[in-house]
Amino acid sequence: MSAVVVGASILGLSAIFVKWAVAGGATPLTVGAYRLLFALPGAYWLARRESGLGAGKGRLWAILAGVFFFCDVWGWHTAMGLTSVANATFIVAGLCPIWVALFSVLALGLRYRWLGWLGQGLGLAGALVLALAKGARVGDGHGEALSILASFCYAGFTLSLGRSRNTLQARQAMFWFTLSSFVCFALASTVAGNALAGFSNRAWLSLIGLGLVVHLLAWLLNSWGLGHVDAAFGALGLQGQQVATLFLAAWLLAEPIRPLGLAGGVLIVAGIVAVAFSPKR
Repeated sequence: MSAVVVGASILGLSAIFVKWAVAGGATPLTVGAYRLLFALPGAYWLARRESGLGAGKGRLWAILAGVFFFCDVWGWHTAMGLTSVANATFIVAGLCPIWVALFSVLALGLRYRWLGWLGQGLGLAGALVLALAKGARVGDGHGEALSILASFCYAGFTLSLGRSRNTLQARQAMFWFTLSSFVCFALASTVAGNALAGFSNRAWLSLIGLGLVVHLLAWLLNSWGLGHVDAAFGALGLQGQQVATLFLAAWLLAEPIRPLGLAGGVLIVAGIVAVAFSPKR
């Protein structure tokens, strides 16, 4: 559980690194491309230690997960330029488990008790507060709307990656989705004609931090920790990302903590906790 909490807290740095990289001249597409490029050698080395890179349908599901990851990260990076870091992160990371739970009900036959449905309602209500309330959203609400779309992609990534784990080890799956997502970012950056150099020193350090600290270290801690704790406690521990982002953004980016925005975030986290601890069959 300590590994999950520490890993989730490190994930809170992701939004800070992205903001610094974009302020230093990078675009959302080039941020994603360099993040994955710097992570690839480590991901490859870790995968090779797991008796090879894996094959079969698991690899195809991991590649599909990488496509979803590209859509999610690009949408989230772009949304942070239109709204606050905290709002974008609360919506993307907070709504993803709600969509996964609803998909599990509609497509996989999972059944939640009343507490689970209450949790899903709380999560959706929190997202609506952040997206619609003038005292919570930043700007015209476009950033919040884009974050909601990115949360669907995050859910697709989560489900596809989970399916890949039927036949792949965690490190093998991480390599294939990292490679797939990097190819998507590289192609999109090339088509968009984004500059690949000329960034500030802080931007380069942020890109390295995204690749080595956030993508490799944080997800390695999370993957290892989630294999040793109850799923409900694991889901609760992962919410440390949102809490860490809120306070790190206030400290490092001087983003004000809006009372109504904080209320929306609390609703989302409360919804996740309710879903995680709800009896289900």
